[in-house]
Amino acid sequence: MIMRHKYISVLIALAAVMSLAFGVKAGSSDDVTTSDKQDNMTQDLSNTTRVLLETTFGEIELALYNETPQHRDNFLKLVNDGTYNGVLFHRVIKDFMVQTGDPSSRTATADALLGEGGPGYDIPAEIVYPKFFHKRGALAAAREGDETNPERKSSGSQFYIVTGRRFSEYQLEKMLERIVNQEKAMIFNQLAANRRSEIEAVQAMGDEMALKGLQGIIAAEAEKIYNENHKDKPFSFTPEQVAAYSTIGGAPHLDGQYTVFGEVVKGMDVVDKIQNVATGAHDRPVDDVRIISAKVLDSAK
Repeated sequence: MIMRHKYISVLIALAAVMSLAFGVKAGSSDDVTTSDKQDNMTQDLSNTTRVLLETTFGEIELALYNETPQHRDNFLKLVNDGTYNGVLFHRVIKDFMVQTGDPSSRTATADALLGEGGPGYDIPAEIVYPKFFHKRGALAAAREGDETNPERKSSGSQFYIVTGRRFSEYQLEKMLERIVNQEKAMIFNQLAANRRSEIEAVQAMGDEMALKGLQGIIAAEAEKIYNENHKDKPFSFTPEQVAAYSTIGGAPHLDGQYTVFGEVVKGMDVVDKIQNVATGAHDRPVDDVRIISAKVLDSAK
């Protein structure tokens, strides 16, 4: 999930185009409820390396995908180095996800703002989509937002486990529209940032018609770039995604934007216990929930 960071200020004109041209609504994307089932039905997990997390509420066993080798190897290195021993689940949102991996949380005071810590490096994105997606139980890397991280590089240590909720096929159709519009809005923001001085000059003149005209030009260019990017591969949910999201659930609005590098194979009931704890400011659990220890298990055969 998105790490906490200071966002670059955005021009007022951008928000107007995002809502009018692309239909993107302002607000949180975290308004998601969960299924009580666990899924590892869509992936072949043979010969995957397993990691065991001992937490405050019990054990969680993870399988790491071989198709995301940089994330797999980095995760194993951090486990073997003891990086995860004692860290908090510092951000918990019921029916969405639980997030951990901030080394600074190990000794954090109750009022500390968490989510900025890491090992001092990022990992290049390994977004193997649509093969790996945000079904319930998915293990994915947190990262900075697109505004400051357009390459979608992953945090060196922070990760989250999806709990999510179930969606009807109609809801998935609407979600797909939202994802497409978000991508168009991101392209628009990048284009507008390149023309910031021009936009500000028009705003300073108070010429509303000229501002709307400029917005229209940028929106049309964003639409053209989006269509070019997807001319050979239109964005859609696969049958596997539809089956997973309509039965066990997940967080489809994150698909294609974050690196999913593994999944829970045992202990999803423990994850559910974590997601159900009381939380306070910044979605931090009121009572600390920790990874007590993490260790590498033998690879699955």
